[in-house]
Parts: sequence; C-alpha cells; structure tokens
Amino acid sequence: MSELIYGRRAVYETLRAHRRHIFRLWVEGEGEPKGGGLEPILEQAAALKVPVRAVKGGVFTRLAQENVNAQGVALEVGDYPYVQVDEILRHARKQEEPPFLLILDHLQDPQNLGTLIRTAEAMGVHGILIPSRRSARVTPAVSNASAGAVEHMRLAQVVNINRLIDELKEANIWVAGLDSDDSTPLLDPATLDGALAVVVGSEGRGLSRLTREKCDFLVRLPMYGQVASLNAAVAGSIVLYLARQARTR
Repeated sequence: MSELIYGRRAVYETLRAHRRHIFRLWVEGEGEPKGGGLEPILEQAAALKVPVRAVKGGVFTRLAQENVNAQGVALEVGDYPYVQVDEILRHARKQEEPPFLLILDHLQDPQNLGTLIRTAEAMGVHGILIPSRRSARVTPAVSNASAGAVEHMRLAQVVNINRLIDELKEANIWVAGLDSDDSTPLLDPATLDGALAVVVGSEGRGLSRLTREKCDFLVRLPMYGQVASLNAAVAGSIVLYLARQARTR
C-alpha cells in the first residue's frame, strides 16, 4: 500500500525523517524539475536516491479534485510507522528525561490531530497515544496539518485508553485530564512537572466519563473573555506549552 504526502513542508520533513518506505517524488511540471523553492526537497531526495518524476496533471489533477493544494509536490510513501508504547517509554529513558506523553481520547478531526502533533513535537513530547478505533489516524491530511511534524513523532495506537492509563499510573506517570467543566480546578502549571501524560478529549464531548475518573487529576484553563472554552487542539497545545515550561524550571 502507498499514499501521497503533499505540501512542501510535509514532503520535506518526511524525506528528512526517512522513517517510511519512499517510492518516488512527484513534481508538477514538465522537463527536469528545478527551482521554484523546491531545492531543499530535491536535495533531500537526491541524498536518499529517491526517483523524481516531473508530471503535468496526473497525481496533481487527482489531488486538486480532492480540493488539496499540493504546492506542486507529492511524495509516494508507505504506511505510517506506528510504534509500541514501550518504545516511547524507552525513548524517554534514553533521553534521560521523565516521560512526557500526550493521550488523545477519541479525537476525530484530522486538523486538530495535526495541530496537536505539531505542538507536541515542538514541546519535546516523547510520544502520542491514540485509540486504534473511533479516532483520527495519521493520514496525508494529518501530515500536512502537522507541517510534517508527525514524521518525527512517535505515535502508538492502543486498544483501550483506560487500561493504558492504569499501566502508566503503575509506572509512576501522573495522568492529567484537560476538562472545561466549571467544577474542575483551574490549572496550576506547577502540577505539570515530572513524569506526565496529558489527556485531551474529543471535540464536543471532551473526556469520556471513565477516562475522567481514571485521571489522577483534572485541569481547566482559565478563560478571561466571552467565550466559554477553546477547541481541543488549542487548549491541548496551551497545556503542553505550560508543561514544558514546568519541566525546564
């Protein structure tokens, strides 16, 4: 199976990470591809000996029909390389850091998933844990929305989020759930240091009932304007940023 990663940043980072099997690079146009801001992509492709094909129409017509702006470049690749939870924890140990994880409780929207992956990668999160069912998965749209950050991030699919939370707690990792209910205590960033897993719920519904109960504690972002809450990706990104600050003090 293969799929097309599109967009210059996503294509570049996929090449740079080189975690997937790469079949070929498609460049829109005719003749020898060059210029047009594609130099870094073409250099990466050459270093990896990736075949480059210039084409007018073809895959780019298909992407345009799907309302996709490919920015004149597409990379044909194999499936995304999900990892096991143990690999994420080993990565944290190798970095000699307490685990810093993000758990997504049935997040559905690819744009939100991509945004959170991009923030998580920028904040040094060791890995992201998502359900294997009823959840957005890594697709070309997610790779594009993350600006290619997903290609550098370790993601694990798990069958049961609540069982995972129990296992993380047994490993002395604190689990903090993001919740917008008025009864939830306001966030104290000092509680976000050390070994931590941040749980972000789905759009609209938020955390499921059992997941809320499984968390060690819940946190709520203070709101100073007229809106009652932020969307999942924005709220989760803020908490990850505050957690990174707490870890580096």
